Amino acid sequence: MNALNQRHPCDLAHILDAYGEQFLAKHQLCSDQMKAFYAIRQCRTAAMGGHMNRCDNCHHSRIAYNSCRNRNCNKCQYIKQLVWVDKLEAQLPVCRYFHMVFTIPPELHKLFYLNQRLCYTLLFKATAQTLQKVSANPKFLGAQTGAVAVLHTWGQALTYHPHIHMIIPAGGLSEDGTEWINTRKNFFLPVKILSKIFRGVLWSMLEKHLASDKIKIPDDMPSCIALKKILYQKNWNVYAKKSLAGPQSVLRYLGRYTHRVAISNSRIKAVENGKVTIAWKDYRIDLKNRLLTMESEEFIGRFMRHVLPSGFYKIRYYGLLASANTSKKQQCVALINQPVYTSLLAGMSTKQVLIIVTGKDPDQCSKCKKGKMLPHTILDPV
Repeated sequence: MNALNQRHPCDLAHILDAYGEQFLAKHQLCSDQMKAFYAIRQCRTAAMGGHMNRCDNCHHSRIAYNSCRNRNCNKCQYIKQLVWVDKLEAQLPVCRYFHMVFTIPPELHKLFYLNQRLCYTLLFKATAQTLQKVSANPKFLGAQTGAVAVLHTWGQALTYHPHIHMIIPAGGLSEDGTEWINTRKNFFLPVKILSKIFRGVLWSMLEKHLASDKIKIPDDMPSCIALKKILYQKNWNVYAKKSLAGPQSVLRYLGRYTHRVAISNSRIKAVENGKVTIAWKDYRIDLKNRLLTMESEEFIGRFMRHVLPSGFYKIRYYGLLASANTSKKQQCVALINQPVYTSLLAGMSTKQVLIIVTGKDPDQCSKCKKGKMLPHTILDPV
């Protein structure tokens, strides 16, 4: 650990610093996981390089190390999240929105983990097709709709739990494109119907790939016929929350999910004697905060399972909200006839965003409060 950048004990990077080599001696990580592992350890340390800033008034000096910018680092996502939310907010039709969650059953977890890039892609496609089929049915909405979809692979206890969060307009465009059709106030589409169609669509996709030799099959996985029987005996979990007022409220809500990594430092409550204690909630029971203590080796292993394949997009856009449907999106905005949001952060630098969000100038000298911290010396990576 670098002496000039002592980490707080309850910090993901500190845990990887203190127990990472011990973990690597017993476990093998893939190349994407290794890249994230070392990036998080080196984030904002001398290993990343940086610069020495000096106040132009009192000559106080301060070292600023570079960030790793790895999407799995829990300290490098905040500004990205703010800019993404601001940009998307300016593109969405102003109406109510629903938040839905599509989850796969545990029987598919091993298959998904062994074939992450393929299976996550199929999961995205299956949720989008499910939404399209049900919303187009005249019995339900009878209109074209769209969604912003976000992939998460973890539960509160860092267990492997792949699921898709979707933000969906509370309505859709009629087939002839001349009318905006609203849903009922607190009802979008029947979750039981969505669940059955989601199960059928995803299994159909998986079945085609299982019939080929291009997919890795877990050693203990039953035959396709037996697995299908098990899966069809279960009700797949599709969860729908009540509608949210408009793009601003819904995107601030969604923003908590988009650039989030498996665990934030605020949830790490203690690190001592080789054990890590985290705060978590069991949503199946209640919303109470609980504490879970595990060996550091187990904690690191759980965290690294959620590193996505390199270049894999975990945020995707479908239907009316896809970039390819800009003209239809504009038609929706015209039919809804509500003032659209104007982007506040577009084209701004990171420093400018910080000033707007925090109300503080990051370049102001923390000692004299009068001068500006200006770059003085470039620090090469160590």
